[in-house]
Amino acid sequence: MAVLLDVKNLSVSFRTMHGEVKAVRDVSFELHEGENLAIVGESGCGKTVTSKAILRLHDRSGGIVSEGSEILFEGKNIVRMSRKEIGEIRGNGISMIFQDSMTSLNPTMVIGKQIAENILIHKKTGKGESLSQAKKLLELVNVPDAAERMNQYPHQLSGGLRQRVMIAMAIACNPKILIADEPTTALDVTVQAQILELLSDLQKQFGMSVILVTHDFGVVANFADRIQVMYAGSIVERGKKEEIFSDPKHPYTWALLKSIPGRHQGHKGELYSIRGTPPDLLLPLEHCPFSPRCEYCMPICKKRRPEEKYMTETHGIACWLTHEKAPRVDNPLKIGGEARAR
Repeated sequence: MAVLLDVKNLSVSFRTMHGEVKAVRDVSFELHEGENLAIVGESGCGKTVTSKAILRLHDRSGGIVSEGSEILFEGKNIVRMSRKEIGEIRGNGISMIFQDSMTSLNPTMVIGKQIAENILIHKKTGKGESLSQAKKLLELVNVPDAAERMNQYPHQLSGGLRQRVMIAMAIACNPKILIADEPTTALDVTVQAQILELLSDLQKQFGMSVILVTHDFGVVANFADRIQVMYAGSIVERGKKEEIFSDPKHPYTWALLKSIPGRHQGHKGELYSIRGTPPDLLLPLEHCPFSPRCEYCMPICKKRRPEEKYMTETHGIACWLTHEKAPRVDNPLKIGGEARAR
């Protein structure tokens, strides 16, 4: 598959009264045509900042992209684009479903006009045609009584319907890349499954590439082709879905998978949680950032940051446990040779 998006050495920081917060640190990855890529990690790990940087959405909030960072979309560097050039890509070539549908939708504008606005800007159609396409999009994302919903305001819709409206807005111009930032947050389990199934169907129908940003490994189990695990602004493990679920290598990935309530728990009891808290991103973090919370921490982990090592062509891990001189640590998720992660 051809590479559609190529992120190279991306670093994003924010200046605050306490100093410079380095939210994303030297992140590189590729997204191929028609691929579903999941970025997984705790809150504050840098996954949302990474996804928003792809569309340069940090420009107004003071985000600073470091020199040497490159975000290549169809060979063109988004980092160096003018406002006009990036404006033509937003919502058109690359679109985004934001985390909170209630705050992302305009509370003073009816649903139909909000969807039609994106079509008017990028497709240069008339008002009537744009509204007609907006209604078809609502029907496409399975919003019942689409004609009636067109004239309703966001507060009149349920959370699940608002999320469907967000999806309709995002796919209005048939983008090549769809970024879904926690699209199932605050939704009940049944609605979560419906939204993910809808995204999967739309991805296949339109041939889009999807970047799914989430903290929940359970969400990506039946959706992603590849998974990237982020911690403290960096990618600590990446690989195909099968590699991450069946043979994870990084202690942080182990901890995230152990935190999922499911069949891998051999007994009823207290739900596993990762001890400690994420590191302060004001610090340089020249050592392994997960070392204070890691059950397998070695002296070298507190001194130097590990380089990424590939166990297969697609499975990369940034951990000192992969070093040839490190003690062997068996995957704690395995019992009798079978992965405990669902």
